[in-house]
Amino acid sequence: MLRLLTTADTEILATAAAVRRLPESFPEVRCANPSGLGAEHSVELIDDLLDGARVVLCRILGGRRGWPDGIDLLAQRCRERQITLLTLGGEAEPDAEMTALATAPAGAVAQAGEYLRHGDVDNIEQLLRFMADTFLFEGYGFEPPAEVEDMGVYRRDPRREGRPTVGFCFYRSHFLTGNTEFVDAFCDAVNAAGAGVFAVWSYSLRADPQGRVPVLDLLAGEVDALVVSMLATGGSGAAEADEWDASALAALDVPVLQAVTSTQSRAAWLESDSGLQPLDAATQVAIPEFDGRLLAGVISFKERDAHDSPVGVPVPRYVADPERCARVARLAVRHARLRLIPAAKRRVAVLLTAFPTRHARIGMAVGLDTPASALKLFEALQADGMVVDHDFSHGDQLMHALIAAGGHDPEFLTDAQLQAAPLRLPVADYERWYATLPRELRESIERRWGPPPGDQYVDGDDFFVPGLELGNVLVAIQPPRGYGDDPVAIYHDPELPPTHHYLACYRFIDQVWGADAIVHLGKHGTLEWLPGKMLALSPGCAPDAAIGEIPLIYPFVVNDPGEGVQAKRRAHALIVDHLVPPMMRAESYDELAELESLLDEYARLEVLDPIKLPALAARIWAAIEAANLQADLDVHERPEDLGKLVEHIDGYLCEIKDIQIKDGLHILGCSPAGEQLTG
Repeated sequence: MLRLLTTADTEILATAAAVRRLPESFPEVRCANPSGLGAEHSVELIDDLLDGARVVLCRILGGRRGWPDGIDLLAQRCRERQITLLTLGGEAEPDAEMTALATAPAGAVAQAGEYLRHGDVDNIEQLLRFMADTFLFEGYGFEPPAEVEDMGVYRRDPRREGRPTVGFCFYRSHFLTGNTEFVDAFCDAVNAAGAGVFAVWSYSLRADPQGRVPVLDLLAGEVDALVVSMLATGGSGAAEADEWDASALAALDVPVLQAVTSTQSRAAWLESDSGLQPLDAATQVAIPEFDGRLLAGVISFKERDAHDSPVGVPVPRYVADPERCARVARLAVRHARLRLIPAAKRRVAVLLTAFPTRHARIGMAVGLDTPASALKLFEALQADGMVVDHDFSHGDQLMHALIAAGGHDPEFLTDAQLQAAPLRLPVADYERWYATLPRELRESIERRWGPPPGDQYVDGDDFFVPGLELGNVLVAIQPPRGYGDDPVAIYHDPELPPTHHYLACYRFIDQVWGADAIVHLGKHGTLEWLPGKMLALSPGCAPDAAIGEIPLIYPFVVNDPGEGVQAKRRAHALIVDHLVPPMMRAESYDELAELESLLDEYARLEVLDPIKLPALAARIWAAIEAANLQADLDVHERPEDLGKLVEHIDGYLCEIKDIQIKDGLHILGCSPAGEQLTG
């Protein structure tokens, strides 16, 4: 007779535990979660839930907007059937819109909200007793809501000299309901990676009226990196850009990484190409990005136990994935260690693109004077105390030195250069590591490129890694994605697996040369376009295998967020936007500019709202026709596969935009001056 409809699965978990405490004669309690349901399924859920119901408590995270297809219909059906309805939003403060939908007295709704705000199992039991006695006129008796702190310390290791500490923030609801197995697993993984843990729980990360986030005050000065499994700090998804305030996180002055607690099962994740459901992608990836968080990966999945459920639905629980926990923990620890490594001992690899793989195209990052930017970067690293040894006075000298060291251009690479190259990875070492990769990834690589080590860039028993050691800076060229194909087309081919040499180069940089971080100096890199899931990558995803857990910093042209987001979400990249150069490129005006805008919208909808992609496909095709690009693209009728068309268009636009019409490429860290500023 009592129904709890909530988008917080921890409340269902707590309710199941509370029901087991109640007398056998207690009225029937059933629960449901409407998250992710469309209009048709919302109707089915409401009709099923209201069957036999006399009292319904509905709590929707995000308020009315959190269930737009169902909340008004639920209120209408409850009124028609004279069912008592209590409606609440997800915040501690009353939600006026939700309260207005209730048929129960406002005081009763407020008291129910207090029970849920302090929602441990004890309070949920008293809530059920309160509802039964108040609306069903039973006599079981109930206690008033018992206050529980909004935050607290879950686990804290002692600080040790030379050992970093990683903070971890998770929801208070997990702590109150005993749903902490995934927290323990992650904390253990951080310890195994060589760092201490400072784990805290909190009701929210939203700032109070004074702009403080109290739980972050606990961590200030105590952690070297912070991992968060909570939602955004700076505001709601509807907040305007100038209203967003993530200053409390920024004040910690440490890397902040987002750990995803997926609301789907691990089995569903393994089968999924997207990796996350749209709701998770929005709430746990896209919106937290406004806080400046780095997407570290998924650490747990929601499994549902249907066995002997006391609330009519399978009881959800968060189950850690040990391998993914270890992956995210190692990434967090390596970010944390960057703060502790003395600058004179810090080692950084700088990778330049070659789009396509030709000597003439080394460092051809979109909108950036890469050679000059590299020298500016070296100056900054030296000023920070790093050891950078070079005598290049001009970027051209750096490029010529790289070419003389070898490079990947098959037309000019000689046996003598291969044999003289000092940067090498033994094939035997690669093969031992390669054997640890998931079988499906190895099979895809070998179907295309044969067994290791392949037949490219191998000299005797070693892989050849072209590059220059400049003290504690390694300057290298990103390896080619493939050979013998259209060099432009393969850049964005989501089905082309990396070569053995590609993986070997990243393995060398990380494990042999010992880089503490990698800098991909400017768009147009290839790592973020390797095959695998769109989000929440698995060990079988090629970007995950290539980059491992090494921190990645990626200066990227500011006017191409659609591609930049790929690197953020698929390669845990920290994007550092740089300016577009004044009057540098042909750019893309009118119809081409509209087409580029549609591609950015495609990148957004592919993650957050894929159901809208068919309609977007029609708009993209209309833009192609308006720009008369069918012949240039060699596509004369609208294709079935929108994804492949988007990749093809993107490569074409990159070529168009790279056409030089004036000098004046942007140099990293340099503001336009003179005519470039005013012209």
